[in-house]
Amino acid sequence: MTITIYHNPACGTSRNVLALIRHAGLEPTVVEYLKTPPSKEKLRQLVAAMGITVRELLREKGTPYAELGLDAPSFSDDQLLDFIGQHPILMNRPVVETPLGTKLCRPSEEVLELLPVDKLPPFTKEDGELIIDSGARRA
Repeated sequence: MTITIYHNPACGTSRNVLALIRHAGLEPTVVEYLKTPPSKEKLRQLVAAMGITVRELLREKGTPYAELGLDAPSFSDDQLLDFIGQHPILMNRPVVETPLGTKLCRPSEEVLELLPVDKLPPFTKEDGELIIDSGARRA
């Protein structure tokens, strides 16, 4: 199974998602999107696959969102994608792509829906929170 994670190693949620994927015995392709930003077309594909708006992909905290005036509703999706291309930190993370779907995995346990396993053993996040995978959503 091909799994790709658009990852920021400085982000705890992103690190937890990567660890959860590996906890499932899978090794994803890791794209450090701050070093290797996805193309505008790839961003379009990811947004479409997730069924979200470009605006929902934007991250405000710790980014130049406010300085760029991105809270103004007048920006088109095309313009917002250009901003993400110029400032990759604006892309919310982590985004995970698998044959089972594509998802912005916040909180980190959202990735469980994309993994091809019935039920993972318990997993402890960096902050000590325990994730118990019921497997119920994979009917």
